[in-house]
Amino acid sequence: MGRLDARIAVVTGGASGIGRATVERFLAEGATVESWDIAASPAVPLPAEVVYRQIDVTDEDTVKAGFAAVVEANGRVDCVVHAAGIASGGPVNMLETAEWDRVININLKGTFLVDKYAAIAMLEQEPLFGVDGAQRGSIVNLASVEGLIGTEGGSAYNASKGGVVILTKNLAIDYGRRGIRVNAICPGFIDTPLLSGVFGMPGMEEVMKDIASSHQLGRLGRAEEIASVALFLCSDDASFVTGVALPVDGGYTAGHRHGISELLGLA
Repeated sequence: MGRLDARIAVVTGGASGIGRATVERFLAEGATVESWDIAASPAVPLPAEVVYRQIDVTDEDTVKAGFAAVVEANGRVDCVVHAAGIASGGPVNMLETAEWDRVININLKGTFLVDKYAAIAMLEQEPLFGVDGAQRGSIVNLASVEGLIGTEGGSAYNASKGGVVILTKNLAIDYGRRGIRVNAICPGFIDTPLLSGVFGMPGMEEVMKDIASSHQLGRLGRAEEIASVALFLCSDDASFVTGVALPVDGGYTAGHRHGISELLGLA
């Protein structure tokens, strides 16, 4: 038996990266999965069982229609993992206002819209799952360690992800008594096309080495490692977990190294 048998799941940003890994993991665990992305079609085809929808998470009518279609086709929606987002920013004196607006619009407004219509759908359905049978659904938002701590040049991205963290906590408060759990995952730096698009340009090699070494495990994360945590948060194993902004970051937010471990022979 899979951990998500008979559950209906929607994953945004599901064409690549963390979203794609989550789609594949949820499918393997028995869920009926819809993958949403802004692309007309995934660059790499998804498994045939996955329903793919072209959804712009900043367009309210499109998001609303997407959830209506899921409920019409399946009767309910049990799990929503919102992984759609972009990475952009810069020091504010160098950042165009239009770019600030674009990042906040996609990362924060997009989270608001997806969560809004997920909550509306879940509130209208009967509770089925959980150890007490009283859960209507689980929403997982992808935030970032950069929504918990500052990073140089982060500005718009960090602000957007910090907003996702506190929005998640508010949703957990608002809907917990109605059987809807809402949590956020705060990944460290994950080896995905999104990361490559930011740090893959010439001259960034040393920056990437420093970023990798800033994780106490000494490496970047993998998309499937984040998907595993999304699976946990949507499963009955997390039936008493809500309102959490969970760092999954290889120790990035644990603190700093200053060479003492090397002196002690622990490096």
